[in-house]
Amino acid sequence: VQLVESGGGSVQAGGSLRLSCAFSGYTYSGHCMGWFRQAPGKEREGVATIVGTKITSYADSVKGRFNISKDDAKKTLYLHMNTLKPEDTAMYYCVAGSGVDGAAARCRAIYSWGDGTQVTVS
Repeated sequence: VQLVESGGGSVQAGGSLRLSCAFSGYTYSGHCMGWFRQAPGKEREGVATIVGTKITSYADSVKGRFNISKDDAKKTLYLHMNTLKPEDTAMYYCVAGSGVDGAAARCRAIYSWGDGTQVTVS
């Protein structure tokens, strides 16, 4: 599975962005797709996951502000980010994995990573 992110950029605090992740190759509907982020000098953290098109999980820091969705017909994963804060500044990565840790909002047994897209909130 190949993953290609897009949609990052610079935005003022309180603004919105939508990240997209185009995936190619065969994907199992029961597998996990999700988003990680990593800010300079910080550990990588899980942001959101989706299994199928309806089972989702979110990090506490983004609950109520971010929404993950997937369009299997378009083979695209999305992350809608609203009410952005400076602490959301990070490189965002799309992933695919065969398992999920919903409590940590992370896909597990990850077998594919995108190259990342930068989000900067000022």
